[in-house]
Amino acid sequence: MDPALIAALAGARHVVMLTGSGTSAESGIPTFRDAQTGLWAQYRPEDLATPEAFERNPRLVWDWYACRRELVEAARPNAGHDAIAELDGLLHRFTLITQNVDGLHQRAGSPTVIEFHGNIMRSRCTAGHPADTVDESGPRPPRCRRCGALLRPDVVWFDEAIPGDVLATATAAVDDCDVLFAVGTSAVVQPAAGLAAQAQRHGALLVEINPAPTPLTEAADFALTGPSGCMLPKLAAALRTRRQSCLT
Repeated sequence: MDPALIAALAGARHVVMLTGSGTSAESGIPTFRDAQTGLWAQYRPEDLATPEAFERNPRLVWDWYACRRELVEAARPNAGHDAIAELDGLLHRFTLITQNVDGLHQRAGSPTVIEFHGNIMRSRCTAGHPADTVDESGPRPPRCRRCGALLRPDVVWFDEAIPGDVLATATAAVDDCDVLFAVGTSAVVQPAAGLAAQAQRHGALLVEINPAPTPLTEAADFALTGPSGCMLPKLAAALRTRRQSCLT
């Protein structure tokens, strides 16, 4: 691990980490760009994860997300998730923003997560009411017990805006940070993809962790090539060692 990077992190006032689907893919959760299998092979995710698709065929969309939820429930946080949770305690101030909707960061122990695209394990109705419980024994999708509207996954679909409070919280953190990590993200889905450039405009150091080059790679101050499950534990170990040496 580059000593200059470790020194920069050790002295950082505020580190923001943005994680993308690559971090969850290492736990066996297919990304939207992976080929669909079985019944869903005939569909593109982009044709299912939109308000228009839900309006056309709400049961089809609900059932597809039910299959995705089963994958999420069976998955376990990987070494990258664990390392991110550890970094929260090793750094002076740490903010985690994720594009993932699977809740694996929370299950790994990360105390606070800005869920940029929502969470697949939650539901809400089309009128915006959260659903504390979901009755799967009747028609699909179920209806809201409060207003009778159809329930849907509490995620941000294509062509939908990021909730205003979520966007404001993420933007404020990025504006305040002096280091931003982009981990396992393709850096093409907006507006999340613009957070790195936003941080750099405010003078933040940009660090990328990804197995393959992305549109961010050339602009990054440090580009670590490899999966997050390999690189992040090394990063956490180096910071842990530096902290221990400073205490002795």
